[in-house]
Amino acid sequence: MLIAGNWKMNTTLDTARTLANEVVAAVGDPGAVQVAMCPPFVSLDAVFNTLRGSSVKLGAQNMHDVDGGAYTGEIAASMLRSVGCDYVILGHSERRQYFGETDAGVNRKVQQALKHGLIPIVCVGEVLDERRAGKEQAVVKTQVEKALQDVTLANAAQLVIAYEPVWAIGTGETATPEQAQEMHAFIRSLLTAQYGAMAADIHILYGGSMKPGNAADLLSQTDVDGGLIGGASLKAPDFAAIVTAGQNAVAGA
Repeated sequence: MLIAGNWKMNTTLDTARTLANEVVAAVGDPGAVQVAMCPPFVSLDAVFNTLRGSSVKLGAQNMHDVDGGAYTGEIAASMLRSVGCDYVILGHSERRQYFGETDAGVNRKVQQALKHGLIPIVCVGEVLDERRAGKEQAVVKTQVEKALQDVTLANAAQLVIAYEPVWAIGTGETATPEQAQEMHAFIRSLLTAQYGAMAADIHILYGGSMKPGNAADLLSQTDVDGGLIGGASLKAPDFAAIVTAGQNAVAGA
């Protein structure tokens, strides 16, 4: 079970430190649940120093696909490693929608992340029109297969997939637990086709408006291995409540 908070373009340096401290205190020892925070780039070092001695891990929200060079405004994987990152979110729907990121570009970033020892959280998911047209599985299949093309893994812990029903991000809408399970099981089948038995242990997170009120039902689904949390990750009590729901799901499995 992995619960990762995506802070998106929120917090200043001071409020990032405060939120990180509050999350560490609220989460305590998460036991079998892995917990990560993904603040903005400018706060990575400050948050990492706040997390020292805790069980909470650090992640970034994006990175470039080359080692370094004349790419003004970009961030390299080695830079993320140097400030303590274990995870990096790649291919988030907002990156695809607003910045034109493609499946091929996500693939290059996944390979670059693995090269530098980062765990990519690869985001996939359909928009509302695609779901209404019954194309959700075809869309997700293309995204998964292209993002992971020629990607080899030594073990399941090197990769995380996050399913984002894009129509449920920031809208207050949420996929039903049954809809989430159906898509997660489908993604698991795609991973099994590529990685065999290892796929059973690859975390597949739900990333569509998970919050304390629906976390227990979502996390109790067989193939939902955690959450990529947006808005609720900005309030320590809400985020900690989702972590608790994850602990209860693991205990009841």
